[in-house]
Amino acid sequence: MANIFLKKKAVFVWSGGKDSALALYQILQDANYQVTHLLTTVNQQLNRVTMHGVRTSLLAQQAQALQLPLVQVRVPENPSMAEYEQVMAAAFQQLKDTGVTVAVFGDIFLEDLRAYREQQMQQIGLQAVFPLWQKSTTALINQFVQLKFKAVLVCLHAAYFPETYAGQEINADFLKNLPASVDPCGENGEYHSFVYDGPIFGHPVNFTRGETLLRTYAPPKNQSTENTADPDPPYSFWFIDLK
Repeated sequence: MANIFLKKKAVFVWSGGKDSALALYQILQDANYQVTHLLTTVNQQLNRVTMHGVRTSLLAQQAQALQLPLVQVRVPENPSMAEYEQVMAAAFQQLKDTGVTVAVFGDIFLEDLRAYREQQMQQIGLQAVFPLWQKSTTALINQFVQLKFKAVLVCLHAAYFPETYAGQEINADFLKNLPASVDPCGENGEYHSFVYDGPIFGHPVNFTRGETLLRTYAPPKNQSTENTADPDPPYSFWFIDLK
């Protein structure tokens, strides 16, 4: 008897970090979906993954180890919202034209971000799926380690971490020494990571640790610092250059 059950074709929105890896692991276990592509936004000026600062050469090696085709959506360093949405919509539309009906995201808690993603996907005609949604970040990071994923810290909020944490492994020792003010999965932007091995990888991604840089950014525009005795300082992040 012919199998009449057809899996939904899905694009996975891949950052290269731990949340993405765990969400991809979970969606690959779900018989309802077939992941056909990874999609990652890339800073076209720096040729690096947006937010994480990882080189696209390592991103490509991740995709190869995961045995999934990679779509790089190249965006300007400081795009307007309209520019960003136009480029992203075009990429998702092209995937939809190949039969993709689902977009998978690794978000956990941010309600406004989920609502935005769902709205954007609805306009294109895709279903947005969130495998990790509202799960305990403590449970998730412990599962990540227990599954023997391997990852290093690549971007660290300097208000929470000293430079020495850059390039460190996410393991039991890291979790034991994590500051109490930091969400276990870095859900408030405290840290980002690069995953180089794990149960969904065909082989480890080889890399070396390079120099560490401190980059400072202005506070968000919607955060007013006027008429305060102690205005919010700029945001500083440690980035380690993996090669």
